[in-house]
Parts: sequence; C-alpha cells; structure tokens
Amino acid sequence: MSGAIGPPRAADSARQLMVLVRRLLATYLIVHVETTPATTPDDNMIEEVHESLESHDRLPGEHLVDKGYTDAHVLVDSQRDYGVTIVGPVAEDPSWQARAGEGFDKGNFKVDWERRVVTCPAGKESISWLPNTYPQNGQVFEARFARKDCTPCPFRARCTKAKQEPRIIGLQAREHHEALQAARRRQETEEFRQQYAARAGIEGTHEQAVRRCGLRRCRYIGQAKAHLQHVLTAAALNVIRLDDWWAGAPVSRTRCSRFAALEVAA
Repeated sequence: MSGAIGPPRAADSARQLMVLVRRLLATYLIVHVETTPATTPDDNMIEEVHESLESHDRLPGEHLVDKGYTDAHVLVDSQRDYGVTIVGPVAEDPSWQARAGEGFDKGNFKVDWERRVVTCPAGKESISWLPNTYPQNGQVFEARFARKDCTPCPFRARCTKAKQEPRIIGLQAREHHEALQAARRRQETEEFRQQYAARAGIEGTHEQAVRRCGLRRCRYIGQAKAHLQHVLTAAALNVIRLDDWWAGAPVSRTRCSRFAALEVAA
C-alpha cells in the first residue's frame, strides 16, 4: 500500500516548535525582567519573579542564583510555594567558631526537634529550650546547656569564649534551620560545583547587554521608563540569540584576560 505523504499537521508542527523553544528557554533566553530601586535587597525579588513565571507557565524546576538570593526563608518558600529548588551558595556561618575552622559551630550540634533537645559534640544535652529573647536576629529558639557540663569540658575553648556562662545555641524554625544546614553541606560537594557552574553564563548575558545595548546607561528618567528600556534590551538580546541559534552560530567562549593568559602560559 502506498500513498502520498501530506504536510505535517499544524498541531504536530506547533508541538515541535514548543519543544525547540522550551529547550532554548532553558539555556539562552531572558524570560523575565524586573526593575527596582538600587536599595531593594535581592532576596526580596525571588517571590515576584516566581509568581510572574508561574502565571506564564515558565517556572523552572531549579533556579540558579547567587548568594544574595539564598536566605533560609527563600530556600523553603520557593520549594513549598512554587516547587522551585533554589541552587546557589548560602552565607557561611558567621560565628567565630566557624571562622576558626577548629571550633564547634552550630552545624556540629545535633538537634532533636521532637524532644526539643540539642546535643553538643561532647555528648552533653541542653537543659532548656526557650523562645529567643531577641527574635529580630532571626533566631526563634535558644537552647541552653548546663554550667556543670560546660565549665569542666575539655573542649570549652573550642566552643565558647564566655568566662563562666555555658554555651547557648540560637535556632531558626526547624524547616529554615534544616534547609540552611543542608545547603551549607551541599555547597562543599563537587556535584554542587558542577551544577552551579552553569550560572557563569549570566555574566556573559550582562556583558552582552552592556556592550551591545548600553544597559548601564539609563536613557530615561523614572523607574517606569527605565523598566521599559530594560524590557526592550532583553527583547533585543533574545532576537539576537534566536537568530544565532537558528543559524547554528557557536556560543562564544569565556573571555580570558591578558593577565590570566600569562598564568595559563606559565
């Protein structure tokens, strides 16, 4: 049996086009533009970006961001509200114990949330679990150890600098604490470094927008007009990238400065 093969159906063509576009969106195209005052913290914008992407059915499974977007609340809220996993380096523990590299920082303590008990590296358990007296610092609970356990402890110098008082551990809400500790452990792995390496492409996007479209020079006065400029810049970059993609133009390699080239040559 033989017969002529007609042109592809419109639905099939549209489906194939959407597959190509989604593949392109995953790596090259700008899908959202937000313009804010310079004083707006980065992590304040994650929810607005995800809300906008959700309304257009463009939410990613993973969102690669820099350290300015990886607050513990953002890690939890993005996953819970939008199903988006935030991938990015989180802030290091700022305590002197963590900076010393030999002290017992918060990550060395085991937290039993059901019993509301914290166990220190020496095996001693906390004797109290109370609401934090200063919640503005982001800590919800305080776990206090007994003086009779801390004072004679041979590891005291690595745990606290207090002359007499025992160690007190401040804790965030459970979901925030666990998300932050897990992110700190994960960012030390080779798997994370390979996954996060893809974000280096954002620097190329910035460079292209600055050199080709003059992004750093605001042509208008007022946030609304500045936002319009940013949207037009993003649209122009997308047109350029679409043209390069359809033409099969290879992606440019990361520029190596002359100074860096000397190190490679050596």
